[in-house]
Amino acid sequence: MSSFHDFTALTADGEPYAMSRHRGEHVLVVNIATECAFTPQLAGLQELHEQGLTVLGFPSDQFRQNPGSDAETAERCSTGYGVTFPLFSAVQVNGPSAEPLWQWLVAQRAGVLGGRISWNFTKFLIGPDGQVVRRYAPPVPPARIARRLSDDLR
Repeated sequence: MSSFHDFTALTADGEPYAMSRHRGEHVLVVNIATECAFTPQLAGLQELHEQGLTVLGFPSDQFRQNPGSDAETAERCSTGYGVTFPLFSAVQVNGPSAEPLWQWLVAQRAGVLGGRISWNFTKFLIGPDGQVVRRYAPPVPPARIARRLSDDLR
């Protein structure tokens, strides 16, 4: 796979979702968790989504902070943080069982731990051409991403 647009993932409802539908758009891909110190970032991610940036949330319990089913995760995100952006079925983000999309993302932009996701709420900004533009560490708040993106688009 050579582009974000080449991938398909399963939504929290179990439906296939082709990333090619976002051709020509900036997209922020985030591994989320509902019981993490960074979980309040969901509200900021929702604000970005409402401002026109496509946000895609991929729950992962790889760090033991997202227990429960896909439906329970979606409910917690919706009722607790007003999330309306697309949520996907829980994935592995590291190791041999990592979702192919996540293997590709870390291969495109290694972090401080090299080709691994260090924690929940690692964020990848995808450009309109389907390539990774930037990787953001978990503590980087969505508001900073919004400022940076508006600076980059000027």
